[in-house]
Amino acid sequence: MKLAIRGGLVLTPEGVAAADLLVEGDKVAAIGNDLDLAGAIEIDARGCLVGPGLVDVHTHLREPGQTWKEDLASGTRAAAAGGFTALVAMPNTEPPIDDGALVADIAKRARSLGPIEIHAAGALTVGRKGSEPADVEEMYLAGTRLFTDDGDCVEDVHLAEELMRALARLPGAVFAQHAERASMTRDGHMHEGPASRRLGIGGLPSDAESQIVARDLGLARKTGVSYHCQHVSALGTVDLIREAKSEGLPVTAEVTPHHLTFSETDLESLDPNFKMYPPLRADEDRLALRSGLLDGTIDVVATDHAPHTTAEKAVGFTRSPRGVIGLETAAAATWEAVFDPHRFFEVLSSRPARIAGMRTQGHLPMAGSPANLVVFDPDKRWTASSFFSKSSNSPYLGRQMKGRVVATIAAGELVYQQQGGRA
Repeated sequence: MKLAIRGGLVLTPEGVAAADLLVEGDKVAAIGNDLDLAGAIEIDARGCLVGPGLVDVHTHLREPGQTWKEDLASGTRAAAAGGFTALVAMPNTEPPIDDGALVADIAKRARSLGPIEIHAAGALTVGRKGSEPADVEEMYLAGTRLFTDDGDCVEDVHLAEELMRALARLPGAVFAQHAERASMTRDGHMHEGPASRRLGIGGLPSDAESQIVARDLGLARKTGVSYHCQHVSALGTVDLIREAKSEGLPVTAEVTPHHLTFSETDLESLDPNFKMYPPLRADEDRLALRSGLLDGTIDVVATDHAPHTTAEKAVGFTRSPRGVIGLETAAAATWEAVFDPHRFFEVLSSRPARIAGMRTQGHLPMAGSPANLVVFDPDKRWTASSFFSKSSNSPYLGRQMKGRVVATIAAGELVYQQQGGRA
């Protein structure tokens, strides 16, 4: 396929260029203002940013085992609409992704669906039960680079250290932690604070997160493992990560779009589409997350896309499952937090690609680079009202947003065009 992206602001290694971009096959063929575009499918990118396709290091695709919520096919359609050309699928499936055969199967089925790249994260413990280490080397040889029991925390300190030492021996392997001390959050449904007390709902304290992170950073210091803190939500955690980075520890961290946008005050209506773990916290936490993202303490934005059906969510706030979708709104929510083209593509593309070890993702466009690209209109206003995901449990539902994906190109294929838009 030959594609021409016309008149955009292209983020190249040399800087931002007002230019056309030509794609031939799975590579960027040329960037310039006098290109031969004959025979190419044209995409109007006037007023738009053109940069590397987005990469999500934290996606729940629900396959295997819960495909009524989402599956690889619907998840990749949602990803394409959100500008993502690569995803890391979390292992809290049924059965959990805890061996090399399951990792290989996810990769094989993803390749059969199209060019959007899907890597399976591997569970740290057998069955994600937190008692026995999984065979991380087998999963590593099958292609996994990020390991996590996401949805649950590896709380046993000796087991965590054993796993960190095993992963430290594997180049590029990452120990990723869902930091949550279960004994402190067992009866909680929202952040422990003024709103939970006013509403009479059990709270989840910030310390449940920061205590685990503090412990893990000590273990990372001992073992030398690459440590990644998932869905950071609390001011105290941001401070711990900032201090660890100042020491030179190999530590990275992610924040979700919804934690950048909302706080506990948005829960007054007890809308289950605002129930997620970690929970929305105080406004001072939200502001600390934004500051941490802007100053580099937090490395990436990750969606924590967690689909649930309308029926599953429509059982009242305390009985509702935790989690919200995010692939199709992440770009706009991140743009509203950073308002800077370079930082936007750093936190949504180049840095996540490095963490996940994705060699063909996150490259600023230049002649010969992989044609994984997104065209993003930073000024487009739109309302989040429908989704390509099987589920619609979004806190952005009905919200007017600024910034929208116009087109997504994965491995040289045009996998998404905004309906009725520029493409």
